[in-house]
Amino acid sequence: MPGKLAKQIQQSKPFQSAEEEAFLNLLRTADALLQRESELLEGFGVTQAQYNVLRILRGAGESGLPCGEIAGRMITRDPDITRLADRLEKRGLTVRTREAADRRVVTVRITREGLQLLAALDKPVRDFHRNNLSHLGAANLKTLIDLLERAREKE
Repeated sequence: MPGKLAKQIQQSKPFQSAEEEAFLNLLRTADALLQRESELLEGFGVTQAQYNVLRILRGAGESGLPCGEIAGRMITRDPDITRLADRLEKRGLTVRTREAADRRVVTVRITREGLQLLAALDKPVRDFHRNNLSHLGAANLKTLIDLLERAREKE
C-alpha cells in the first residue's frame, strides 16, 4: 500500500520501488523542515549556512578554524566558504586572520557578537526541534537517527 507521499504530490503511478518512495519522502521532509528553520533564522538575520558556520566556530573555541576545516564540518556543502566568511565578518560575527607560519591559511574565529547571537538562538532552535520532532517519541527518534546514519554509510 503506498504511503501519503503519492497522494500529496498527486502521483498517478506507483513508485518504482520502496527505495524511491523512501528517498523522495526523505527529500520532501528535509525540504519542509529546512524551510521552517529558514523562517526562524531569518528573524535573527542569518541564513542556515551562516548559522551552521557560527555553531562550528563556537565549538572550535578561541583558536578558531581554517576555512577548509569549516567547509568539511558543514551540514550541507557550501562551495564558497570565503564569501560566507566575508558576510559574517562584515556583520562583526567573525574575524579572519592569516596564519604567520603559512600565509595561505586563513583562520576564522567567532566574535563576542557572534556568540551573543548564538546564545539568543539557542532556545528558539531547541524549541523548534522539539516542536517539529518530539511527537515522534524517543524510541522512534532513535530508530530514525540510526536509519539515517546507516543510509549515509554509502557515502
